[in-house]
Amino acid sequence: MRATNIRRTNVILYPDRSRVLLRPFLLTYDRRAIRLCAQVTALSESDVHTLLQQVQADFGDRHVKIDEFLRRRFDRVRPCLRTNEEPSDERKLLLGAYFSHEYSLEAAALFNPSIVPHLDQSDLPSGSLRFILSLRATGEGHISSITFRTGYLDADGNITINAPTRYCLEPAQVPNTSYEKALFNRQLHEQGLADDFSREVLQVLGDSFTLPQLRSSVLATVKHLRARDEERQAAARKILMLAQSNYEVQFAPDTRLSERVLFPTTPSQSNGIEDARFVLFHNEDGTKTYYATYTAYDGKLILPQFIETPDFLHFKFITLNGPAVQNKGMALFPRKVNGRYAMLGRQDSENLYMMYSDHLHFWHTTQLLLKPKFPWEFIQLGNCGSPIETDAGWLVLSHGVGPMRRYCIGAFLLDRDDPTRVIGRLREPLIKPNENEREGYVPNVVYSCGSLLRGRQLIIPYAMSDYATTFATLPLDDVLAAME
Repeated sequence: MRATNIRRTNVILYPDRSRVLLRPFLLTYDRRAIRLCAQVTALSESDVHTLLQQVQADFGDRHVKIDEFLRRRFDRVRPCLRTNEEPSDERKLLLGAYFSHEYSLEAAALFNPSIVPHLDQSDLPSGSLRFILSLRATGEGHISSITFRTGYLDADGNITINAPTRYCLEPAQVPNTSYEKALFNRQLHEQGLADDFSREVLQVLGDSFTLPQLRSSVLATVKHLRARDEERQAAARKILMLAQSNYEVQFAPDTRLSERVLFPTTPSQSNGIEDARFVLFHNEDGTKTYYATYTAYDGKLILPQFIETPDFLHFKFITLNGPAVQNKGMALFPRKVNGRYAMLGRQDSENLYMMYSDHLHFWHTTQLLLKPKFPWEFIQLGNCGSPIETDAGWLVLSHGVGPMRRYCIGAFLLDRDDPTRVIGRLREPLIKPNENEREGYVPNVVYSCGSLLRGRQLIIPYAMSDYATTFATLPLDDVLAAME
């Protein structure tokens, strides 16, 4: 396919170091925290007032409701105070400031985008489409989080990105998240944790339960069984870790979408929430839900996981289970196929596989779909987001890795009724990194986590060498015509 068919836009999203997030500053051991609290407690009220004024002058206009955050941080470190005297409000805020810091979430990169239609299409010029762009933001320590932008396509296919505000906010964790016993028990089986210990833990719980109730039952079972051996203690930790990995968060309704940040929270995510592939899923009852697969990374292990949201305000983080849940790059089809959920995956780090399931959270079997065939993809073949339904079939944008570990974006076509049948494939890439795109955090890479079809025009957001993000557009008919 001729490169001239691709129209690269001049829209580029660069990482912005000024977008900082308030984060807890976690000290490494309690004695140091106790000593720091003692030092701040020993300050005079006059010194406290002066220091707090300086903090508020330096940081107050960089964050929304900074005092609320500092109070929450004080509440967390209150047990480290070695005095019964209640601190003044200013001293509480100052103590909170000593246990807080700013994190520049985009300091290193803003890349690997996916794009979905916005749920609000009101007040737009005729022929326009509003969209949501998810991005992988990477900062200090190579920790990745999910951030968002909004924008719209006009009737001529031009792309406008709305300028984000300077503020960044994390959501509040939904308290007392409820777990379904039957579903949790199935997850325990999938994790190899179903035994006499876990059965006794669940036995006293109702059909649904909260994390505090589960924690109480785990502690009671440990005590009842006198399970002091390392194996039982490890099982108890894994049961609680599984529950903690399934959680819900909520952003305040008055926040802008560009201000919302999904930052790693659980142990499995501790080093990053990577490469979210968002898709607008069409349910059989006519409703729609946004889902995303992503890669949780703890610094050693990678694990595909799942996000569900109806509105980009309330998010559910869900563990994926089953032997097919391996490696990276799982991408959900935007509707059921022949009555079952369908997903693409790359379980062996080289080839593409098809998966079907009756339940979104459990994936057991795989079927080889596509192997690397052309020189530009000999090393590795993967998807660049969820399949896109067209009248000709399921269009899948792919990535291939070739000589010098160069990543390119290609495409192939699957049968609409039987997506295990490959009915078309591009011999040459759609997008290769050009001279303006090959320098970055990881050079010689173009990569996407999800594109959008609007009419007969394909909109491809893609990362430039794991550093910044841009867009390309091209006619769908040109892609289909070039397929073998």
